[in-house]
Amino acid sequence: MPRFRMTIEYDGSRYVGWQRQDNGSSVQGAIEQAIFRLTGETVSIRGAGRTDSGVHARGQVAHADLERQWKPETLRNALNAYLGQASDRVSILEAMEVPPDFDARFSALRRHYLYRIISRRSPLALEAKRAWWVAKPLDHAAMHAAAQMLVGRHDFTTFRSAHCQAKSPVRTLDRLDVTRDGDLIEIRATAQSFLHNQIRSFAGTLKLAGDGKWSPEDVRAALEAKDRKACGPVAPPDGLYFMQVDY
Repeated sequence: MPRFRMTIEYDGSRYVGWQRQDNGSSVQGAIEQAIFRLTGETVSIRGAGRTDSGVHARGQVAHADLERQWKPETLRNALNAYLGQASDRVSILEAMEVPPDFDARFSALRRHYLYRIISRRSPLALEAKRAWWVAKPLDHAAMHAAAQMLVGRHDFTTFRSAHCQAKSPVRTLDRLDVTRDGDLIEIRATAQSFLHNQIRSFAGTLKLAGDGKWSPEDVRAALEAKDRKACGPVAPPDGLYFMQVDY
């Protein structure tokens, strides 16, 4: 039974998240339905990360075991055709056959995320549901300085959802950079794995630094508190993108 790896792009604004759920359409469910329509097989695909409702992806990765051999480009094109027929905002960017021990989730070495903030007085038209609109000016340099307090191996209890199912709050954050290009502020994060709502919690906290309300020392104190109540407001899902997985 061959195993196929898929790299996936999607607009998360119309889905309840990556994971299949009973309360609405999911990205996982859309791809599994496309596979069923193509092959007649009922499969359960595994993704590299479970993005929440409203979160987007430019480089999500999933794997699926299929009964027959497929040319990767044929599989990609056929699945995209069925996804298009269903009006799903999901695209298979690449498909490839991989060894049977490859696992989209557990084989991952690093995951890369992007959080986009547009800081301007006028509301968003083209970028609505694609970024977090902040109507006041933000100091991205102050946000970057505050972000460096979070880089490294820490107990991130403060920055994870109360519903997070991870066994340990300890993670190693390899990168948390904040840059600006005109009105667009980008927060880029890299780690082997992340906790539930960790990046959105970072983004909401770093906005406080950009507002001048928190200093880098305040962010460090919040981290060291190991208390969810010490976190800043959780940023909305609109600005979060799952960018890439390294294997």
